[in-house]
Amino acid sequence: MKKKIIIILGIILGAIALRYAYTSVIGIIKSKSKNTKIMPEVKVETVKNENIIREIETPGRIESKYQVSVIARVSGYLEKSYFKEGDFVKNGDILFLIEPAQYEYAANSASASVKNIKAQLEYANKQLLRAKELVAKDYIAKSKYDEILSTRDSLAAQLEEAKSNYKDSNRNLNYTQIKAPVDGRIGFIDVTIGNYVTPSTGSLTTINSTNPIYVVYSINSKDYKELTKIDKDKNENRKTEIYFSNGEKYELTGIQDFVDNKVDQTTGSVTLRSTFKNPDNRLLHGEFVKVKIYSNNKVLTPVIPTAAVQENQEGKYVYKLDSEDIPSLTYIKTGGQSGDNWIVTDGLEVGDRIITEGVLKVIPGNKVKVIK
Repeated sequence: MKKKIIIILGIILGAIALRYAYTSVIGIIKSKSKNTKIMPEVKVETVKNENIIREIETPGRIESKYQVSVIARVSGYLEKSYFKEGDFVKNGDILFLIEPAQYEYAANSASASVKNIKAQLEYANKQLLRAKELVAKDYIAKSKYDEILSTRDSLAAQLEEAKSNYKDSNRNLNYTQIKAPVDGRIGFIDVTIGNYVTPSTGSLTTINSTNPIYVVYSINSKDYKELTKIDKDKNENRKTEIYFSNGEKYELTGIQDFVDNKVDQTTGSVTLRSTFKNPDNRLLHGEFVKVKIYSNNKVLTPVIPTAAVQENQEGKYVYKLDSEDIPSLTYIKTGGQSGDNWIVTDGLEVGDRIITEGVLKVIPGNKVKVIK
């Protein structure tokens, strides 16, 4: 009996010893594994300054330099249209014809009136010349001479009025041909052929000029003040680039040539405008684009490698090391890229150490091993 008890106790003690040994081995393995995770190997660079052109990126919208509503200046039926919707037209091209017959009649009548009064005036001038000779010899009374003079002056006034009416009737006749006031692209036709139109009818169609063309955009007042500080006496005519919604860059660069005279109180931004050449009419009024505007002068600015920057829902961030090589997650603000570097506008200072390689193994607060 005692022998059985001793055997059972031996088995129990052996099991306890095995359990203890197993636990110790597992603890050692976990400890080594933990130490391995805590001390990932990383490469580090120091934040430095670089003399760069400052770049600001912002959304923008293309706007025509001229947006002209074509209207009728005389009344009548639209008789003809000389274009199709979407056509490009030149300044002076005929767009519509308003029935001209009544205006031709008015112009012909005014022309005849001018000729009639001019003939009467010529006769009156001859009469006045004779009367002047006769009154000088006392062959006619002075009152008769004054009567002839008055008739001549009245006819002269009538002739001026008739000439004015003739010019006005010709002006109205010319208005029956509705012409393009600017170069540009025709939009939708608002009033079709056969309709009776008047000056109060409103727009018949719209022309948007295409070359040159504007891009209007806004930047926050802080960025604008920074630009003016950088450029100083060159605070105008900045280089501008635009990118389409598919990421394609427009091949021609523009010039920023206008700044609004106020800060928008709602958005805290300043509106700017750049002018672009548009010879192939690729840029269309109303299209949204991405705008990049560049400073004229260079400025010393902190830069970091793009490989060091990560991004989440809260924004871009890096891992910054303290003096004991312990990383902390630090959010930064960037102002575009310069080559393979991000331009840092906030969050880091020159001399800060950041992790550039091995960032995927880094745990904030856990020490890392820096490989030099």
